[in-house]
Amino acid sequence: MNILEVEHLKVWEAGSGKSIVHESSFDVRAGRCLAIVGESGSGKSVTCRSIVRLNKSSLRQSGAIRFKGEDLNALPFKALRNKRGRQICMILQNGMSAFDPSCAVGVHLRETLKRHYGWGRGEIEARMISAMESVRLKNPLDVMNSYPYQLSGGMLQRVMIALALALEPDLVIADEPTTALDTLSQFEVVEQLIGLRERLGGSMIFVSHDLGVVRRIADDVLVMKNGEIVERGGVSSVFEQARHPYTQYLISTRSELGAGFKTLMKGGVSDAQR
Repeated sequence: MNILEVEHLKVWEAGSGKSIVHESSFDVRAGRCLAIVGESGSGKSVTCRSIVRLNKSSLRQSGAIRFKGEDLNALPFKALRNKRGRQICMILQNGMSAFDPSCAVGVHLRETLKRHYGWGRGEIEARMISAMESVRLKNPLDVMNSYPYQLSGGMLQRVMIALALALEPDLVIADEPTTALDTLSQFEVVEQLIGLRERLGGSMIFVSHDLGVVRRIADDVLVMKNGEIVERGGVSSVFEQARHPYTQYLISTRSELGAGFKTLMKGGVSDAQR
């Protein structure tokens, strides 16, 4: 069963008419993680933001995007906004951009959960404290009372993962969530994303140029180059029997995890490091 079906997605610049994503079609199966890989500028992030219509206003899109059978491309903005978060949760590349810099992090968390569930302040705080503790964020109330600039990139990413746990969406879209992080934070965030899938039992789209991480987290893979899907399949078949020269190039140059990441994976992260 597919939870998401994208058919003939095209994204282009309104002013110049330049095509960014060319007639892309793919599915996300229920309970599985689909990775979209490729180098910068390949169209990965634009594709994911198209699903919930979060691309900048200068871009246009066409095609069918069916989520649980409903075409998101045809929904009025308000109806789509109600699906963002509770049913489809997006974890952005830069945690700082997900929060209003003029407000404490907890303001965003409370507004989001109240809008989707109508919970009171006490219920929201209890659920967020539980979710934050599950992703190993210490002193959750202090974190909620902090401004985004007072938290590290890794902490902000884990706050977004905790929010996803509280929202319990059917689909999580993680758009290069480890790109701006150091090796230790990358490891922690990947482990928390794996835990998120296990706890929610939902589906995920994981966008990355790091094939080593993709091998660890994904079930299926799409390879994008210059706005086109050039290869697709299960993780093992794509990594071991790549057919397209571009995929072969990526695997030969990008599939090895860094030495620090490998060490962390073998030994885990100590409580002192956390």
